[in-house]
Amino acid sequence: MVESPPETSAPPGAAVPRSRSAVRAAGLLAAVAVLVLVAAASIAVGSKSVSPAEVWHGLFHYSGTVTDVVVRDSRVPRTVLGLLVGLSLGLAGAVMQALTRNPLAEPGILGVNAGAAAAVVSAVSVLGASTLREFVWYAFAGAALVSVLVYVLGGSRSATPVRLALAGTAASAALVGYINAVVLMDSKALDRLRFWTVGSLTSANADTVWQVLPFVAVGAVLALALGRPLNAMAMGDDTARALGAHLTRTRVVAMLAITLLCGAATAACGPIVFVGLMVPHLARVFTGPDMRWILAYSAVLSPVLLLGADVVGRVVTRPAELQVGIVTALIGGPVFIYLVRRRRMAQL
Repeated sequence: MVESPPETSAPPGAAVPRSRSAVRAAGLLAAVAVLVLVAAASIAVGSKSVSPAEVWHGLFHYSGTVTDVVVRDSRVPRTVLGLLVGLSLGLAGAVMQALTRNPLAEPGILGVNAGAAAAVVSAVSVLGASTLREFVWYAFAGAALVSVLVYVLGGSRSATPVRLALAGTAASAALVGYINAVVLMDSKALDRLRFWTVGSLTSANADTVWQVLPFVAVGAVLALALGRPLNAMAMGDDTARALGAHLTRTRVVAMLAITLLCGAATAACGPIVFVGLMVPHLARVFTGPDMRWILAYSAVLSPVLLLGADVVGRVVTRPAELQVGIVTALIGGPVFIYLVRRRRMAQL
């Protein structure tokens, strides 16, 4: 009896059967449908009970009643901001994992969000910054500086996934301690940043959405355009060069996209962790290693996770609210432990 040759896995981005592409496309459409349902729940459900008829009236027949204000002026901007922030964190996490070839890479774990938050807190306490337009630029600077710092501490070109995770965790812990110290010692900073420092959508309004939107849009376009070159880099630098990938340009564009996405998300809502870690891993279950599909799925599933966590936080402690950053941390902690303990992780 002749043995059949062993199966080999195709490289990322290689041609796949039409049926598999159709399955991926159908899965993405299903994810979009779930996102629409979760967004609707985010508008309809909250710490204040509002009937479906009142929600409809607030959306399409606004007359300035209390429930109309709750629906259109509070919940709608909050939902839209959750969509933008979730998309930002998911895309940033997927790009970071591909760029560093580190399955533990995530804006929170690698300290990028903490760097952005520390810069914003410093600007509020020392320079008197008070508007989102100011927060964004400080957040960009903090995110970029900590990204470089963690890369250097992790060993630069010789960095391993575990060393980068440890360097990021150490930097994040130090920065969180600094943030807490500044907020506790500065009463003005405490008043302004009480909910922001744990990750919150409660301050969302139309102005916040419009100020964040351009940065998220540019970062998202850059991230989604990286699918093919990141696929090539996954096979090694030499192979990527042979395939025509421009490694330096890809890395620069990737870091720019990460900085824009993380800086905008952190400036608007504070540091929200684990979203960028969990969703790309979930996306790979449906897509395989192709970064083009992973990025597309992450852009849809991350807002599902963030908005779902925000709805849970509004419901479980009625009439109070549990901030979304706390809910994602409660969900993401066990997921992170699971990923670290996986047998394949021990071999990295």
